[in-house]
Amino acid sequence: MGKLIKWIAALAVLYGVFLFSGYGVLIGSNQNVGGLGLQCKYLTARNVVIAQYLHGDNGLIGIADCPLFKKIETVVD
Repeated sequence: MGKLIKWIAALAVLYGVFLFSGYGVLIGSNQNVGGLGLQCKYLTARNVVIAQYLHGDNGLIGIADCPLFKKIETVVD
């Protein structure tokens, strides 16, 4: 029972960090537009945000992979 309370407290703290910092964590990605685009899905404290990037395998033009964390513009003040 004590471990369950610790896990719930840790999840509440993590939720608060995401809520007040405005960051989202990557939950999924896929290529679109014939492999030229990269669609990244981020889980924030409020919803799932989709970001579109230009994709290049070498990273010179666009990005090769989605960033693990992304700053989302709407933040709770």
